[in-house]
Amino acid sequence: MPRQWFVQLTKLHAAQAERYAYKMKVEKNILSRAQGARTILGALVLALSLLSALLPHARVQAQQGSGGSVSGVVTDTNGAVVSKAKVALITSQQALLGMAETDTSGRFQFGDVPAGDYVLLVSRPDFSRRRMAVEVASGEAANVQLTLEINQVAEHVTVTAETGKVEDKDRVIQAVNVISEDAIRQRATAVLAQVADEEVGVSLQRTSPTIGGIFVRGLTGKNVATYVDGVRYSTSTGRGGISTFFNLNEPSTLRAVEILRGPNSAQYGSDSLGGTLQLISRPPEFGGVAPETHGEFNTFFSSADLSFGGNTLVTYGTRRFGVLANLAARRVNTLRPGNGLDSHSSLTRFLGLPSNILGDRLTDTAFTQYGGTLRFNYAPKAGQQFIFHYQRSQQDGGKRYDQTLGGDGNLLADLRNLMLDFFYARYVKQNLGFFDSGSFTVSYNGQREERVNQGGQGNPLANITHQYERTNVYGFSFFVDKRVTRNQTFLLGGDLYHERVNAPAYTFNPVTLAVAASRPRVPDEARYILGGVYVQDVYEVIPERLRLSGALRYNVASYRSRAANSPLVGGRPLFPDDSLRIDDFSGRFGVLLSPLKDLSFIFNYSRGFRAPNITDLGTLGLTGDGFEVDFNSAASLGGIIGSTAGVNAASSGVPVARQGSETSNNFDVGFRYRRRRFDTDLTAFLIDINQAITKQALILPPGAVGQFLGDQPIVNQSPNGVVFVPLALTQPVLVRANFSDARIMGLEYTIDARLNQDWLFGGNFTYIRAEDRATGLAPNIEGGTPPANVFLRLRYQPRGGRYWVEAYSTLADRQTRLSSLDLADRRTGATRSRANIASFFNNGARVRGLTGPGPDAVFGTADDRLLATGETLAQVQNRVLGSAASAPLFTYIPGYGLLNVRGGFRFNENHGLLMDFENITDQTYRGLSWGLDGPGRSVTVHYQYRF
Repeated sequence: MPRQWFVQLTKLHAAQAERYAYKMKVEKNILSRAQGARTILGALVLALSLLSALLPHARVQAQQGSGGSVSGVVTDTNGAVVSKAKVALITSQQALLGMAETDTSGRFQFGDVPAGDYVLLVSRPDFSRRRMAVEVASGEAANVQLTLEINQVAEHVTVTAETGKVEDKDRVIQAVNVISEDAIRQRATAVLAQVADEEVGVSLQRTSPTIGGIFVRGLTGKNVATYVDGVRYSTSTGRGGISTFFNLNEPSTLRAVEILRGPNSAQYGSDSLGGTLQLISRPPEFGGVAPETHGEFNTFFSSADLSFGGNTLVTYGTRRFGVLANLAARRVNTLRPGNGLDSHSSLTRFLGLPSNILGDRLTDTAFTQYGGTLRFNYAPKAGQQFIFHYQRSQQDGGKRYDQTLGGDGNLLADLRNLMLDFFYARYVKQNLGFFDSGSFTVSYNGQREERVNQGGQGNPLANITHQYERTNVYGFSFFVDKRVTRNQTFLLGGDLYHERVNAPAYTFNPVTLAVAASRPRVPDEARYILGGVYVQDVYEVIPERLRLSGALRYNVASYRSRAANSPLVGGRPLFPDDSLRIDDFSGRFGVLLSPLKDLSFIFNYSRGFRAPNITDLGTLGLTGDGFEVDFNSAASLGGIIGSTAGVNAASSGVPVARQGSETSNNFDVGFRYRRRRFDTDLTAFLIDINQAITKQALILPPGAVGQFLGDQPIVNQSPNGVVFVPLALTQPVLVRANFSDARIMGLEYTIDARLNQDWLFGGNFTYIRAEDRATGLAPNIEGGTPPANVFLRLRYQPRGGRYWVEAYSTLADRQTRLSSLDLADRRTGATRSRANIASFFNNGARVRGLTGPGPDAVFGTADDRLLATGETLAQVQNRVLGSAASAPLFTYIPGYGLLNVRGGFRFNENHGLLMDFENITDQTYRGLSWGLDGPGRSVTVHYQYRF
């Protein structure tokens, strides 16, 4: 046998062995899931059997009393009683059960309150609003005392950690951040995602000026689900590492933002591998004896991006109904980053020049946002309520700055007319037959965008793609709960969301002016159904000492697209028939042990679940990490999954295949200690993600150049088989696959200490490490892993005074653990090659007047020069890359420390002012997978009028 035949045969056997190993791994994973499903199903049957045994006892309990009462006293920080404060009694579903006003002795009272858990919301215009959890038992009286502050520091009430319950966050087992209304107003000047600043376990992700999201325990995008008032906001067309529509939620309409850290798929279904973002809307106020009108006007200005805007909110109420209307608008202009420099500018990336040669403000970072909210609560009789909520929001003028001058150097990367229409109608009933209460919700969620892109590193003659998308989601959700005993509450719930995407697309040729149908990012008229049923049980085994909490959910997801919905191009449809159905179980179980009144220990286990969505299964087009191809197109060309996401990827030997679901196992252990003047907690967590869907480079057989992926021709192929298309010449074509198992570990620590009656010290620390369990390297999970960071604050607020001043700082460590996906990403590593540099030199740089003919040279020849330095293209390539063919601009994210000062002053009961002096040292800084650098030195002023 000739030697070359033997070598080829050996390679063939090796490839077959790898494929067999991969097949066995998948089958083992399926078997493991089946065994896990049987175990969880057995636990569910056992739980229902126990419930049926307890139900007769529950009926006896229900007959012992019809309701209880809530009364209390409201004071200020000096202990003086506060009169004429509005007190609202609200359910976890934001149904307003009643309103009261404190008398001259600061007292209030609600009578005949059905047994359950409620939020007491206390407000007066000259104080911050205060929320408190209160439990009402049948035939008993709950007495509370609430203290109002000016600019309240912390919020402790959660309504989402355990569905249907209102709890102090230190009494729930899951880790949760509760961001107050005051904090939202202070932080979210440009976009809502800024509420993540200063929080433990989470951090801001900002792809572009308009698009942003939140990292939760190192995961973002597809791995973090978003809900508005318990209604699913995330959709199946959401992009993997970014949150396109998150910032369309108006901050001024929110009462609080709650972030559940760690998988919470038991209650909230798919996509909650990292955590869940919960947006809690402001309810309207009911009136008293006579109708009442209240409201507020807010406005702001920020110097870093010359942004300004505000909102007007009015609420009108009678004893039976309340109406809330809010109109908001803001204009964000071009941003000045620290030192006026953009670290990832295409000028720096491809030419090695500082970005400020074109000015110290970032072009393509301005946009306008506006919208409104209308909410109506109606209580036809005591114990029941109808809620109608509608919000409309729009962003105009947004651009993917990281794809234009901020990264790729392209001329067009528009985000046109991002629109949101979000509606739900809810019926809430107390004493619902056998159950204590029930909530039933129908919803509609419409999210629209149009992306217009032109590639070629600024080539004005390149094709321009237009991709319109509108996702329409119709949903239904419900839950009913029952207090089985005084110390145990059982809940049964479920939800179903039906999605359909409208996604026509076309390509425009600026030379011939021809228009042609093109392959949309996701298949047009694709359908996705996501649903599940779940049970939840919370049991105070020993009141105030031992608490058990658990939940169990059965999830189903179904995907379908049809070639008949595609236009014919060259006699063939742009996408084939495709379908998938997946089901799985998820759950959680936790213990909270309090050996002392002020000290608690927690343990929590949760199993997360994520079904592959339309984006995973059907994406073909430009995304935040580069150009992606769907598995059908890749498989039809003989595609193999690359070993990394970089240009140097080698073949893994594993063929491209349809994606399956991801699951995770999460473990939390920690302690919490809270006394009157001292509050601290520490949590250690570990998340194992099994069969993680990652992005890898696509490897094709030799000779792929000239073939098409959608409407993009393959224009280059490396010796390893990695391919490139014009829309993303810098990065290889990527494909999504269940390629690895990942592990994320971390520590979360917070502390708040009142040094004396006027001084408060606080802070938090977050450390996260992520690794591929097979290689130990950083996994190719979209978004990357944020670095360790510390937040510190020192506040002076004289007791009884009308002002406060606070110095605060954010410190971020250097992040050296970047994956191959991070290094290739224009927002992080910003890899560039000699071909990329040449393309920008001859296109984007020339259009912008940065290159041109040298002395006695002919325009457009090899004698063209970089005008700022007089260098030829070859000289620029050698200076930027040395002898390398390609290299990232950054191999790590630099650390940074920001120094800031802010303060507030309330002139009287109606008028207040807040000022914030940020990044005093004008430092250049950037977060992980950010598409633009952070703001430079800036002064922000907020004014508020409340009535």
